[in-house]
Amino acid sequence: MNRIFVQPERWKGFRAALALGLSALLIAAGLGGATAAAADYSQSAASLNATQAQFSFTPASPARYVDIHYTGVPGVGQQNVRMTDNGGTWRHTVGSLSAGTVLDYWFTYEKNGPQYDTPHFTYTHGGSGTTVASPTFDPPGGSYPSARSVTLSSATSGATIRYTVDGSTPTASSTVYTGPIAVSASSTISAIALKSGSANSPVASASYTIGSTQATCPAQAEVPDFGPNVRIFDPGMSAASIQSRLDADFNAQKDTLTAQFTERRYAHLFKPGVYNGIHDNVGYYTSVAGLGQNPGDVVINGDVTVDAFNESDKGVALQNFWRSAENLAVVPSGGSTRWAVAQAAPFRRMDIRGGLQLYPASYGFASGGYTADTKVSGQAASISQQQWYTRDSSYGSWDGGVWNMVFSGTSGAPANTFPNPPETTLGTTPVSRDVPYLYLDGSGKYRVFLPSLRTNASGPSWANGGTQGSSLPMSQFYVVKAGDTASSINTALSQGCNLFFTPGVYHLNQTLNVTKANTVVLGVGYPTLVPDNGVDAMKVADVDGVRLKGLLFDAGTTNSQSLLTVGQAGSTTNHAANPTTLQDVFFRIGGQIAGKATNSLIVNSRDTVIDHIWAWRADHGNAGTYGWTINTGDTGVVVNGDNVLATGLFVEHYQKYQVIWNGQNGRTIFFQNEIPYDVPDQVGWKSPNGLNGYAAYKVGDNVTTHEAWGLGSYCFFNDNPSVNLYHAFEVPNRSGVRFHNLVTVSLNYKGTITHVINDAGAVTPPDTRPSNLVSYP
Repeated sequence: MNRIFVQPERWKGFRAALALGLSALLIAAGLGGATAAAADYSQSAASLNATQAQFSFTPASPARYVDIHYTGVPGVGQQNVRMTDNGGTWRHTVGSLSAGTVLDYWFTYEKNGPQYDTPHFTYTHGGSGTTVASPTFDPPGGSYPSARSVTLSSATSGATIRYTVDGSTPTASSTVYTGPIAVSASSTISAIALKSGSANSPVASASYTIGSTQATCPAQAEVPDFGPNVRIFDPGMSAASIQSRLDADFNAQKDTLTAQFTERRYAHLFKPGVYNGIHDNVGYYTSVAGLGQNPGDVVINGDVTVDAFNESDKGVALQNFWRSAENLAVVPSGGSTRWAVAQAAPFRRMDIRGGLQLYPASYGFASGGYTADTKVSGQAASISQQQWYTRDSSYGSWDGGVWNMVFSGTSGAPANTFPNPPETTLGTTPVSRDVPYLYLDGSGKYRVFLPSLRTNASGPSWANGGTQGSSLPMSQFYVVKAGDTASSINTALSQGCNLFFTPGVYHLNQTLNVTKANTVVLGVGYPTLVPDNGVDAMKVADVDGVRLKGLLFDAGTTNSQSLLTVGQAGSTTNHAANPTTLQDVFFRIGGQIAGKATNSLIVNSRDTVIDHIWAWRADHGNAGTYGWTINTGDTGVVVNGDNVLATGLFVEHYQKYQVIWNGQNGRTIFFQNEIPYDVPDQVGWKSPNGLNGYAAYKVGDNVTTHEAWGLGSYCFFNDNPSVNLYHAFEVPNRSGVRFHNLVTVSLNYKGTITHVINDAGAVTPPDTRPSNLVSYP
């Protein structure tokens, strides 16, 4: 079942609904398919939170559909639901549960044509003994200099463990664990535990890198020197002294004309405690974050604010880029906090005890924006925001919508009503993993928390007792500060260290190579990586679990082929259990310097999660740093890996295709784009198929499955308003390639876009009005 509530394709939706309806009737009448064999599948039921449980079903061979049937939800009769396929595991989330609710459930699935029914299972919400404990690994996953013998076990007595060694999802027919597993080469072990009468355990995985030299990072300080650009505040400090420091930084970073392309960068970090009367106005290249393990550990009775601060802004927030707020509770002084931002300004892990205003006080336009893992007890209001994406959050209510408002896994979000008003709402986020973040433990030492992977997520990860996950001590992080070079950073990586980038601008004369599985590269205060002499800034190997967060890649003046590449070309290893995540990773070509890069981001690794990026070829900046032949860049994002998910994809002004998606089974939730402003003429700007211009989002001709929700592309051909783009989205005409809720706009009617996607959708109308399309095909 498609969790987004949009009008389905007529015939395809009719057939799916018909099949499900007939299945339900047959089940109710006791006339379902043949009885299933237990070896055909594995299934599990697990609590997500106080009111929701997730049911999973993994057939041993691919199924065209899986239905779940269940009874026991208070006040609701038997439910028959088509489950959602997620890489071979079908899932469905049941809500409206409370502690002690008992569900009777069973499945119907297709196998090579015939339909099969499983036995009935019982799940008790908040109960015990219904789900087998996940396997554990000894030694745990990590990097080791030589082969290891790995022992698996489950805390559930009498459970049988089945496993795979290639990263694929284990099932009831996978290899039975009978004794220690010899791991002589780098690999991923995935395992489930089963026991008759109980639901199968969730899948557990551990990745092993064998043969690494100096796999253990030389011990670093657990209370490191973060350098002069990291401000650390303590609740024992006077409010006046804290405010004085905040105001000084804001005054330096405030001005859109003078600070937008400065090299100054700052981080404001608040130790756990309560801060009264604090007002942190957040300027360019400034990160504000709490150092608690959860947002409520740091409480600011005051404000964390972004507005159209400057007279030159003329009341609009269209250039409020590159600033962030994270991991704080705020009790706003006036009842609501204001976060009127444009791109590259994430609002994460925030507990707003009041309202949230995403628009300037002047009600001028803003062009954001992104919220994740956040709770707003009052109303979140977008009003004059052009577009916004909210993931895995909770709002008291929502108000507003201009062109493209998208929500996934967010309670309090509006109903799906695109295009009037333009709200796109998905009940859950298919795959998400919150960002790694710095915190202080009870002994006063710094650690980095690593949140767990979530599937079909809904609501903040910390809402029910804290974010699930693990942590690493700062002794395993090399702190990158002023004076560090590409050589010193690569040495730390080769020694097995994670990286913690402090605020600054770092020029690289060699590529940074991340080769170890589970490496964390975490930045605060918008650390900026500038490749010199045409090198690529960073390459990540095709390994499990790398986490990149909080980095700005700024192209150098000699062309780079790619600023960031994830995985080698042709990578096929399955990373579903432990994907690489790119979060708050931003790319810039021009503006600061006359940068050049053919591609900004290339993703070759399967299962990568791209969670909030902004890839931007500058349309303005310092004199001599932008122009059609100056800051050259072909494509923002190229995805070659299969099963890649993008949540919050912002890509703007590249000279050819903005996004090229060649991998199978790709998914995008929220896409925001502007076509380049500075196209000089139509003759020189035609795609290889001879059509006018290059689509903003091109799905490769060989792709058979792709799906996207909530996409907007805007044109503003300011240099030559006679220029035309034939269509904003270019995709193969196949039933497995599906797009939902698309919009195109001609800003100030500077040029036109003839169609929304392929040959569908109307030309962009005058007066900056949108052309909307609810679904394709």
